[in-house]
Amino acid sequence: MPIYEYKCMNNGCGMLIEVMQKLSDDPIIYCPHCGEEKMKKIISQSNFVLKGGGWYKSLPQPKESTDN
Repeated sequence: MPIYEYKCMNNGCGMLIEVMQKLSDDPIIYCPHCGEEKMKKIISQSNFVLKGGGWYKSLPQPKESTDN
């Protein structure tokens, strides 16, 4: 199940939460801190990292020009 981040858009609150939800689950709309209907799903940074000697490292590299 993916983890989603939600932020309360209420000026005085700004609560940030992470929730594990199914794709079919309804989004959270009520802030658990202030109770306002101001929660918004936000896009967070992915932790996807390519490691090892895969295709992205083994592609031929362009040759440097020797024009001086």
